[in-house]
Amino acid sequence: MTDQSTMTDETTARAVPALPDAQTVTAVTHYTDRLFSFRVTRPASLRFRSGEFVMIGLMGDPHPETGKQKPLLRAYSIASPSWDEELEFYSIKVEDGPLTSRLQHIKVGDEIILKPKPVGTLVHDALLPGKRIYFFATGTGFAPFASLLREPETYEKFDEVIITHTCRDVAELTYGADLIAELKSDEMMVELLGEENLAKIRYYPTTTREQSPTMGRVTTLIENGRLFADLGVPPLDPAVDRAMVCGSLEFNKDIAALMEAAGLREGANSEPGEFVIEKAFVG
Repeated sequence: MTDQSTMTDETTARAVPALPDAQTVTAVTHYTDRLFSFRVTRPASLRFRSGEFVMIGLMGDPHPETGKQKPLLRAYSIASPSWDEELEFYSIKVEDGPLTSRLQHIKVGDEIILKPKPVGTLVHDALLPGKRIYFFATGTGFAPFASLLREPETYEKFDEVIITHTCRDVAELTYGADLIAELKSDEMMVELLGEENLAKIRYYPTTTREQSPTMGRVTTLIENGRLFADLGVPPLDPAVDRAMVCGSLEFNKDIAALMEAAGLREGANSEPGEFVIEKAFVG
């Protein structure tokens, strides 16, 4: 019986090719019918800067004629900080999306493909020194800021950390709101980052459909000055303010125009500036 069982296992292993660059799912949390997060094991050799992204995915369906499978890969910001032992991701669910229609059904113990080549512009190296940093996010664009909010360097570089998050409904704000609450209550995070640094965080959530304390697109609230009035800070000033932007294509363009109108220049890894945008991400 033992011999037969071993033979069957080996035959199956030969028939089903191993997933390339495989990492194992360790946790999955569903927030709404459109949003979920998950954690996977981290390759021992992977080094990244908080705020960067990697390509992740699953194998596609077999070709009807050849039977060959190709990986379905998309750029995902790493939501966990550079020091974390695992990797966290925050994703939207798209019913007819080639990848997310399948990715949303992953369970603990499943495997995903992860290409260990992190890149991105939402890193501290791409910004000039400043006093105040704004993280502007819509939807799952909160992910890179979930990484940076847990990165000690963020608080070493800035006196104020303002995170705005615009979603359609209140429930879609849950991931970010829970993360910030946990930062300020978790003993390990308080010890790592320091109470005085966590006090620098200013969280500014807004909704565009469901009623909430602050309604409207953050771009509108910047234009009419309400954002600054609510937070008790002066308007954008290129001498002291820095910004990182991650959201929909339209949102990114609108924020970039507002930053440039205020005198902030877009930066990059090769030439730091006053604001940066994650162009690889649209969500």
